[in-house]
Amino acid sequence: MIRKIISINEEKCNGCGICINACHEGALQLIDGKAKLITDSYCDGLGACLPECPTGAMEIIEREAAEFDEELVMARMEQKKEELKNEEQKKEEQKPAAFGCPGMRAKTIERREQPAKQTTEGPIESQLRQWPCQIKLVPVNAPYFNNAHLLVAADCTAYAYANIHQEFMRNKITIIGCPKLDDIDYAEKLGEIIRRNEIKSITVLRMEVPAVAV
Repeated sequence: MIRKIISINEEKCNGCGICINACHEGALQLIDGKAKLITDSYCDGLGACLPECPTGAMEIIEREAAEFDEELVMARMEQKKEELKNEEQKKEEQKPAAFGCPGMRAKTIERREQPAKQTTEGPIESQLRQWPCQIKLVPVNAPYFNNAHLLVAADCTAYAYANIHQEFMRNKITIIGCPKLDDIDYAEKLGEIIRRNEIKSITVLRMEVPAVAV
């Protein structure tokens, strides 16, 4: 059939690949440093890629071409999505541990159960039982959440209340954040943590003005 379809001038093509991303049907591919139409059936002939080409190497022409096959395109895009997902997963698995951010690795810190009151003689022990503790960094399925007594604290409470470790953090999993300044809504993540784990109790520690932890 005669229909509109993309045509690429290889002499003008500089191989930048911008058109590849602009083509929603995945009809274009870089081959030997040049953009090429891999099959007529993938091109809808609407030319979404044209305005993205910086060298003017692309145009819409009319010629004998196979009919645009939307079902074939959808199947190809699903395949590409799966390939990309597998590639990203493979990269993540092969990434050396040294290149990861230590602050994002879920880790349980073993501490003995503390009595209600701790003697003031000697150094006071930290009561942080896990890492990370920032809400935006903690994995929702971290093992330390299961059967945990959870403390959700505004991060400034640690500076406003000197005895926070003994009175609030003791024997709890502590996660912190700033609901005022952090550019994120924590409601969804906190809800996911509660849904995915058996949480025994939740304590919320927040600030009031003047600076008093409540």
